[in-house]
Amino acid sequence: MSSRFARVITVTAGLLLAFPAAFADTTRHTITHEDLWLMKRVGGPAPSPDGKWVVFSVTEPAYDEKDQVADLWIVPGDGSAEPRRLTSTKAKENGIAWSEDSKRIAFSTKREGDDVEQIYVLDVTAGGEAARVTSLSTGARSPQFSPDGTRILFVSTVYRGALTDADNKRMADERKARKYDARAFDGFPIRNWDQWLDPDRQSHIFVQSLQSGALAKDLLAGSKLAASNGFGGRRTDSGEELNAIWAPDGRSVVFAASTDRNVAAYAFTHSVLLQVDAEGGEPKPLTQPNGSWGDPAFSADGKTLYGTFEQDNGKIYNLTRVASMPWPQASPVTVVSRTLDRSVSSFGATPDGTQVYALAEDAGHEKLYVFPAAGGSDRLVYPVESGAYSNLGIASNADGVRLYADWESAVSPAEIVRLDPEAGHHAALSRFNAERTAQIDWQPVKEFTFTSRRGRHIHNMVVLPPAFDASKKYPLFVVIHGGPANMWRDQFVLRWNYHLLAAPGYVVLLTNYTGSTGFGEKFAQAIQGDPLKTPGDEINQAADEAIKRFAFIDASRQCAGGASYGGHLSNWLQASTTRYRCLISHAGLINLESQYGTSDFVYSREVMNGGPPWEQGAVWRQQNPIRYAARFKTPVLVTVGERDYRVPMNNAIEYWTALQRQKVPSRFIIFPQENHWIMKGEDSRYFYEQVHAWLARWLAED
Repeated sequence: MSSRFARVITVTAGLLLAFPAAFADTTRHTITHEDLWLMKRVGGPAPSPDGKWVVFSVTEPAYDEKDQVADLWIVPGDGSAEPRRLTSTKAKENGIAWSEDSKRIAFSTKREGDDVEQIYVLDVTAGGEAARVTSLSTGARSPQFSPDGTRILFVSTVYRGALTDADNKRMADERKARKYDARAFDGFPIRNWDQWLDPDRQSHIFVQSLQSGALAKDLLAGSKLAASNGFGGRRTDSGEELNAIWAPDGRSVVFAASTDRNVAAYAFTHSVLLQVDAEGGEPKPLTQPNGSWGDPAFSADGKTLYGTFEQDNGKIYNLTRVASMPWPQASPVTVVSRTLDRSVSSFGATPDGTQVYALAEDAGHEKLYVFPAAGGSDRLVYPVESGAYSNLGIASNADGVRLYADWESAVSPAEIVRLDPEAGHHAALSRFNAERTAQIDWQPVKEFTFTSRRGRHIHNMVVLPPAFDASKKYPLFVVIHGGPANMWRDQFVLRWNYHLLAAPGYVVLLTNYTGSTGFGEKFAQAIQGDPLKTPGDEINQAADEAIKRFAFIDASRQCAGGASYGGHLSNWLQASTTRYRCLISHAGLINLESQYGTSDFVYSREVMNGGPPWEQGAVWRQQNPIRYAARFKTPVLVTVGERDYRVPMNNAIEYWTALQRQKVPSRFIIFPQENHWIMKGEDSRYFYEQVHAWLARWLAED
């Protein structure tokens, strides 16, 4: 742990296969769930425009949510002092935004006396308490200071047709007074992640003066856009966002939104960038509905508008790229990251406007790249062979390039770092978890790549158990990632923590199968029309390769499991092989057809499988696990969250029914308060206990 604060830890090629003959450190202990759960959780950096300060959130978790603490912290951008706490309240602060003069921050939170989240402003130079600046009955979030610092824009979820806050209050009262309880829909979509959508409410953009007593102005109220059935914010796991920002002159606002969300049952939906006058009016589109735009940001001189863009070309996956357009013309569009065959997760332009830095996934890591702002060849800034960056923040008006991010690895929870492109490394600005991690007996992940039978290069990571001894034999637990547009990466995770899974004495294998991101667009797209068979084959081949390479793996004792798409693939292994002693399936589909009809995302499944299920194309017939129920023999632990609308619980129940009908040893656990993820402390503890108990039952030596 300590070495990560001085430099980027590297794992050389020699280390990948060089395991110590014996590893035992009596000063360190095997990781526990308490170690995992109580690690402080550091949010992304929000650097001040001048680069002198970085504000970020820190959550101090607890098993009882009412005992959890989450506050804002601040640290000098040059690392000259330790971080200090900025806020000290029970409620979490969200959406940190700086004023252009680098003196104030705005955020949303729900404090004493607030019925809903409101916007607060804090002067970080003068100190003192944050002042509430909004008082909408519908709440406020995602603040942004105007360029001159006199106004603020924010987002609120309002009732359709409401023109004033009084209208919203009246409509809310009318809803409360209803004697019936029902949801009524006339079109798609109807659910998202773990919530039913409300067809009577939508996200709007507001602007308000920071003068005392000022009222907020709803910029979208009464517009044709807001009245259209296709309008909506960009869908995220936490709701809908509009990514609204001020135009450089402060006279208008640019935001991202969908204009065709109502076609989600039979077509891909799109998001576009739009511009609306700061006094309100009809928004005008800046981009075409030929893909998905998001994350708008202006260059420091205000002459260029940037954004992320995913092309719509009929594929289930396309790279997220950085694009730009001159302002205020908003045309033509230049794809800045066109040479990078990786998806960009976060980006920012340098203060002088000549370059764009971006983070992107690559082979189990997330790395820093740079491109000419006018477009051109990408360049990896420096090697990152261990860990992963995330949440890139760039000081927009600093005297030079000042980059900040989170950095983490499988043995180091995320901390704030300053990236130094010239020196080729990062320096830590926070060390919240250093003491706890130093006490744990764990090793960095090991990596290897093999060529599959289809000629594809398949990347893998191996996690070793505590007190590892290469002369001994260990069972193998093959853990399958979800997505599939995702990848196993060298990072610290809560839901399927590699080292906690390995803690009883297992070697954990993590395979980035076909369909994974971080290996190029074609590799991720190759799963289309082949959703389960080839990935499943590659997972089995990866296990064979690990057994061949590492003599300490006991080939006679193997189990496999995963969640979400990893659960889908676990269920496919049930249908297609008997090599594993046991399986674990969380939030996994067993029936492609019932998943299609009940998930919150529909059309992408149709495209993945070559048409709707009633056409009964080859995928629906040949790669549907339930059709092979007569073969089910492998003992399986099935778990699911009752509030999961991504892979609804009916699939888990259907799997359970087939297992019981086939008399397969199995256990079924439902978490009534959980969604697609298990994120409550005691639920998580119980989940890991049950996983360990299941593995212990079936991986015991004969």
